Amino acid sequence: MLTRRHFIATSTALFSAPLTAYPALAAGRPSAAQMNAWDKRVTPAGYDAATTNPWGFHPRFLPQRVKANDGLVPGDIHVDAVARYLYHIEEGGTAMRYGVAIARGNLYEPGVYAIRRKVKWPNWTPTPAMIKRDPAAYQQYANGMPPGPKNALGSRALYLFEGNR
Repeated sequence: MLTRRHFIATSTALFSAPLTAYPALAAGRPSAAQMNAWDKRVTPAGYDAATTNPWGFHPRFLPQRVKANDGLVPGDIHVDAVARYLYHIEEGGTAMRYGVAIARGNLYEPGVYAIRRKVKWPNWTPTPAMIKRDPAAYQQYANGMPPGPKNALGSRALYLFEGNR
């Protein structure tokens, strides 16, 4: 899961060195045709979030419409880190609930954030702290991972901001 910490470190790396130092970023964004091809590749034919489960996920992780808690604002997103659910609050007192992964251990930082950037088929670069913590897993991606079906962020990324950072 991309956290605010990952975003900050990635942004710092992006703007502190020439783009040519990051092959995944220097290549540019994929074309609309390439993104559409990747979407088709990772989304099975006839997929309907409400009725199908082609990946065999445990049912608790599938999208489900639920009653929202009182006082929540339609359009807001709430994450329950303990239960590992994300709620997108809707009009009429309901919410769409999604099972989500949350940062492991003490890496999760609770708080109020705003989604200020959305990217379809994003690039991904592990933070220096991630590489230091687990070099066997992350060192190979120190220069970035290009967008595509094998990218760690998947097909969409929502970037969390606290204020302007």
